[in-house]
Amino acid sequence: MIVGGAFYFIYDQLANNDKLDWQKFIVLFQKNQSVLGISFILLLSVLNRYFEILKWQNLAKVIHQISGYEATKQVLAALTAGIFTPNGVGEYAGKALYYPKNDAKKVVFLNLICNGIQMILTVIFGIFGLMYFNAKYNVITSKTVAILFGGFIVILIILFSLKKIKIKGYSIEKLIHKINEIPKPIHQKNILLGVLRYLVFSHQYYFLFLAFDVDLPYLTLMAAVTSVYFLASSLPTFQFLDFAVKGSVAIYFFGILGVNEWIVVFISTLMWFLNVVLPVVLGSYFVLNFKTKSAA
Repeated sequence: MIVGGAFYFIYDQLANNDKLDWQKFIVLFQKNQSVLGISFILLLSVLNRYFEILKWQNLAKVIHQISGYEATKQVLAALTAGIFTPNGVGEYAGKALYYPKNDAKKVVFLNLICNGIQMILTVIFGIFGLMYFNAKYNVITSKTVAILFGGFIVILIILFSLKKIKIKGYSIEKLIHKINEIPKPIHQKNILLGVLRYLVFSHQYYFLFLAFDVDLPYLTLMAAVTSVYFLASSLPTFQFLDFAVKGSVAIYFFGILGVNEWIVVFISTLMWFLNVVLPVVLGSYFVLNFKTKSAA
């Protein structure tokens, strides 16, 4: 059901999206086609998922050492299982199924750390990108920026003051304590791999714009890309609708820069195809051959 549903949604989105002008794409592709260029873009997709696999292999050491192949299997199968769930939360259950039931909570917690660092980096790069973009194009007023920043500080203060309050036996203080129990070298490697992964997929976006003859300054283009990822990641969505959400946010930002809407839609769709669809196709094999772990 998971595999069949995944392929149905992929086909439906590609076949019935009226904003995708395939004729324009074919003309531009024939004009700029390059084996080296295509190979480079594909390499970035491989690196994007490879760094994610290394992140999980690194964190899984807290439970027990796993091979690169085992980490690949767990990451890709979990991605496929999470394609129908909001913000990919199904990935947590997908990975947990590869471990004994008594390790399920640890797996979910480690996956939270794995995804959490990526979200933190998206927020950090995104805020700087948004500030740079706003300074040049005045998308939102200085007053609005001050209100948003003030709201962020207030939220942090509230969270810090309530850190000892427990919800169903859990508290922020307890969460911080559990995070600190993980050895520092594992955290450091996780952060490094997270930064590398962010740089890979953000620059893949950048190089695709160059391939579509979008001639804009590097900092301006990257500021728009990081802003799009930041704002799109803040919205609840499903993996199979990821390109639609990012595409709609990207249309707004790149529209300000004068980039044609169909180019923005195509690049968002290509990013989704390269970084979600292809891994899901590979992950489908592991889902179909899945064998549950018995409790230890």
